[in-house]
Amino acid sequence: MRTCGVLMHITSLPSPYGVGTLGSEAYKFVDFLKKAGQTYWQILPVGPTGFGDSPYQSYSAFAGNPMLIDIDELIKAGLVSKDDKDLKILAEKKEFADFGQMFSFKRLILAKAHAAFAANADSEQKYLFGKFCRKNAWWLDDYAMFMSMKYFFKQVMWTEWADSYRLRDPQTLAKYAEEHGVDIDCWKFMQFLFFRQYKNLKKYANKRGISIYGDMPIYVSMDSSDIWANPEMFMLDSDRKPTKVAGCPPDDFSPTGQLWGNPLYDWDYMDKNNYKWWIKRVQYSAKLFDLTRIDHFRGFESFYAIPAGDKTAEHGEWLQGPSMKLFSAIKADLGDVKLVAEDLGFLTDEVKAMLKAAGYPGMNVLEFGFGGEDSSYLPHNYVKNSVVYIGTHDNETALGWYLAQDKAGKKRIRKYLGLDKSASDSKVVRELIRCAYASVSENCVIQMQDWLCLDNSARMNIPSTIGGGNWAWRMDKDACTKELAKAMKKMAKTYFRKVPKGE
Repeated sequence: MRTCGVLMHITSLPSPYGVGTLGSEAYKFVDFLKKAGQTYWQILPVGPTGFGDSPYQSYSAFAGNPMLIDIDELIKAGLVSKDDKDLKILAEKKEFADFGQMFSFKRLILAKAHAAFAANADSEQKYLFGKFCRKNAWWLDDYAMFMSMKYFFKQVMWTEWADSYRLRDPQTLAKYAEEHGVDIDCWKFMQFLFFRQYKNLKKYANKRGISIYGDMPIYVSMDSSDIWANPEMFMLDSDRKPTKVAGCPPDDFSPTGQLWGNPLYDWDYMDKNNYKWWIKRVQYSAKLFDLTRIDHFRGFESFYAIPAGDKTAEHGEWLQGPSMKLFSAIKADLGDVKLVAEDLGFLTDEVKAMLKAAGYPGMNVLEFGFGGEDSSYLPHNYVKNSVVYIGTHDNETALGWYLAQDKAGKKRIRKYLGLDKSASDSKVVRELIRCAYASVSENCVIQMQDWLCLDNSARMNIPSTIGGGNWAWRMDKDACTKELAKAMKKMAKTYFRKVPKGE
């Protein structure tokens, strides 16, 4: 079935509180997508973010980001006062998200909401909270204690904690839980709020024919509850420091390679327990999203391992991953799960064979196709079982990319699109969208920035960099016009991409 959707993270929504949330603007965006004839709303990972604000570096593979909790709903529930002085700071108008300032105040507000809930919630609400905690105890208990300790230790990485905390001495943990029970419970309460709001939004979207297309990073952050609580699953030494870390080898674009720094999985250990943790992770994601993109899919076939402590990625080595053993185990346990493989970049024959055997759709990025030679990223070379983008969150916006081309590059692009040199920049962007929609790829996803024809000031992320506006772009409150919805719907219908019922 031919479908289409929009890529925009929740944080990019308009909001009176400094960063997009699961509140009213999210519901309005769902309504807009329905009117625009879209099927998917693609978002980035929703885990709690830390230093650098990247959703791909989260404190947990399972927790939700408290930053996304809608405050207005808490006001309606009587858990937060609309006159709270901290709300006024959150409500300061900001064109771009300021995650650091926002969460320092939002955490205080959520702590007040927890105190109000503990004091005033009725028996039914307290039962639902307790039920949530019991159902999710397998990850929630470790996460809540981890976050409580992290703030207790002034937010330093857990690898810098005193040994008894770092190495999880049972007596130390029991004593901490006894002395800091209220704070630990508060971190659990934030998760209760997040998932209640998220599930309500997803239910609303699904009823209107909009599916949520989520994202799963392949690796977890070193500074996460996952590694603190499960060190045996990773390549760590006896002191729980990484022996090897993730990255990419040097190439023409990056002479020293890319040093990501994430700890690597101990796949031998994972294999011995039949990939139990990964099966849980995929199962959890399948409940959270209608479709999930797995980042860096090629890393399951073989992965680049860099000695921990190296300053560049020049001296790494390729090691064998689980390949189809993992995906066979997932299928045996969960059946067919709707996944998309992020398979961008150079792929070996072995990686291609794994992707074919797994059967998941891969990705095409139009921006990669105009280097001068024929390319697999040009639409005439696509296969049906794929998702096409002009660019993803890691790429330039369509307009920014086109403007950055030299004269010959712009000419190549216009020629492929059937345009002459008189074509305006906005016309080129619209024809790139048309080119993606017209392709044989069964799913087409366009960044919201490209529908709005924005330049690189609206770019979401520049890989391998921190700060500089990464992850901070926010959509203007009046961007989703009737005229834009009409144009998007027309494009969807023209190229026979599914339109939600009632539209």
